Amino acid sequence: MLPNIRNILLAVGLGQDTRYVLEYALSQAHKYGAKIHIVHSHEALNISDQGQAEIFMLQEGMTDNFDKSPLDTEENVTTYLEEICQKVLAEYSADPEVISNIRISSYAPKAAILTAANDFKVDLIVMGSHRHSVASDALLGSTTMKILHSAKVPVLVVRLPEVLPAD
Repeated sequence: MLPNIRNILLAVGLGQDTRYVLEYALSQAHKYGAKIHIVHSHEALNISDQGQAEIFMLQEGMTDNFDKSPLDTEENVTTYLEEICQKVLAEYSADPEVISNIRISSYAPKAAILTAANDFKVDLIVMGSHRHSVASDALLGSTTMKILHSAKVPVLVVRLPEVLPAD
């Protein structure tokens, strides 16, 4: 029996790879007539990391960004992702309705992805994978590996090239 893919979860960061991975999700959505649900994890910093961020921001003169509320940040991230989606959809003459929604989650990445997969009843998860060393994967584990071992649906891992294509 062929898979019946109706809902795709696209898990993204905010790097240059977002567009690249979106194109793969769009390809699958087009093939199956599916909707794309996008999730980005915007996990709150722990105390130690927050202190490091404060020092960096003070050194770089970026304190005005640090004072923004989480809601402002979520709105900015959502706007950024909407703009990328609009560009890619226009480039491929795709129906804008293919992007069902964008969720910005304050959960850790694994929890954000698995929760969204459950909430949106997805049939496929699409995410990118950066090159990691064996040692870092063994000690820390990557989000991709965690999702591969925990997801209840197939996961399409898009291998990111060393150099991403120019926009």
